[in-house]
Amino acid sequence: MITLNHPYPIYMHTTLTSPRISEAQKQHFQKEGYFILESCVPEEHLKILQDNCQAFIDAADAEMIAKGVDRIGLSARGKRYFNAYCYEKSAILGEFIFSDLMADICRATIGGEANLFWDQYVVKGPDKDSSFSWHQDSGYVHIKCPMYVTCWVTLDDVTLENGTVYLLPYSKVGIRSVVNHIPDPRTGDMVGYFGEDPGLSVVVPAGSIAVFSSYVFHRSGPNLTDKLRRVYLPQYAATVILDAEGKQKGQAVPFLRNGEIVPEQARSQAV
Repeated sequence: MITLNHPYPIYMHTTLTSPRISEAQKQHFQKEGYFILESCVPEEHLKILQDNCQAFIDAADAEMIAKGVDRIGLSARGKRYFNAYCYEKSAILGEFIFSDLMADICRATIGGEANLFWDQYVVKGPDKDSSFSWHQDSGYVHIKCPMYVTCWVTLDDVTLENGTVYLLPYSKVGIRSVVNHIPDPRTGDMVGYFGEDPGLSVVVPAGSIAVFSSYVFHRSGPNLTDKLRRVYLPQYAATVILDAEGKQKGQAVPFLRNGEIVPEQARSQAV
């Protein structure tokens, strides 16, 4: 069950085995920039995502220890982890990334042309310093970045206590484009919203997905429990994403062409 910290209309339910995105959800994405799918990830795919997570945490810890530091980029040892390009390192993740479920999500949000742009594990350790600041995902690219779609996939039940995500719908903030972000000198977070609205908290079981535009402001709270809070984050774009200098940003692994899933061979050649 999804819990919001103040009332707001949200379309959220799908079937477990054959998810389809409703017209109401599509319209909600266009109007407000997000929708929620509860308990939608097939068990076999959820297990793949969960089983691969710890190896990336261990690799991040080993790199920090080897360098004698506690932070690299946005990751902080024992507190929070951002492990990117996971599909390149563990091809089995493609079973979920390029599944019928994710094809449905892409068609409903960015259309019939879709590439895997980015994927990463985002993990919060049990630490009160594990929160993440208000930002737009496109704010980490550049001010003219085109909209892409983020799929925030829960590998554990997410709650207010373990640092779930908070979303600001388009109508709440009045912004539907990228704004300038300012780096936090301590954490490295890029910050783009400084208002007082707390956002909508998403409380859902493991195997759920918060689907939102890269223009939607979001944040997450600290993990105040004694267990990890794990999320997997694939992001899809309709075109190749370029950085401010015109160079390719992230990945561009072909997924959908004219609404159809491309053959596995075409994807493997792009990695």
